[in-house]
Amino acid sequence: MSELPTRLEAENISCTRGYRDLFSGLGFTLEPGQILRVEGENGSGKTSLLRILSGLALPMDGVVRWNGEDIRNPDSDYFQHLLYLGHKPGIKFELSAVENLQLAKALFGHREQDGIEEALYQVGLYGFEDIPCAYLSAGQKRRVALAQLFLTHARLWVLDEPYTSLDVAAVALVESIFEKHVQGGGMLIITSHQQVHIEGCALKRLVLPDTRLEQVA
Repeated sequence: MSELPTRLEAENISCTRGYRDLFSGLGFTLEPGQILRVEGENGSGKTSLLRILSGLALPMDGVVRWNGEDIRNPDSDYFQHLLYLGHKPGIKFELSAVENLQLAKALFGHREQDGIEEALYQVGLYGFEDIPCAYLSAGQKRRVALAQLFLTHARLWVLDEPYTSLDVAAVALVESIFEKHVQGGGMLIITSHQQVHIEGCALKRLVLPDTRLEQVA
């Protein structure tokens, strides 16, 4: 990874869904070697926040900065350093695992196709490389998506419930990938209903309020 200093900042972020304010005045900073775990009840806005941080949605107020520059600035290189994996697998079911990763590499800007079969082997999909993903189980589909972690050079990983549909062995494997990434100077933002066990890494917690009772009242 590049040795250039990196820093992600969220300042005074507010988000509204429909007529309900999910959160407001939210802020944090994240630097290399750090993990941010976003916590909160269902409906508190965890996914909405991750979409804002990934540039897929706009906040009602506030700004997200990468190295001091608004990520919405056309000159920002933020998205060259970002990998976002949503709550759903985000793969094309009509394509095979290999074809999905070939597409992912192209989107990463990598013309070479090496490393794909090794990535699938690492996530336990040896022998399933050429099967259309529509025929894979939910856990196998999630593994195809997570195989992208072996292929990207992104410094910042933003992952929404990456443990979904994974068994105990797969969770341990994924956490070892997270550990290597962060200890190598990467940054990780994650939502998870499970505890995150990553050794030797600085873990921050951001707890979103549950405002549903306020709205009912």
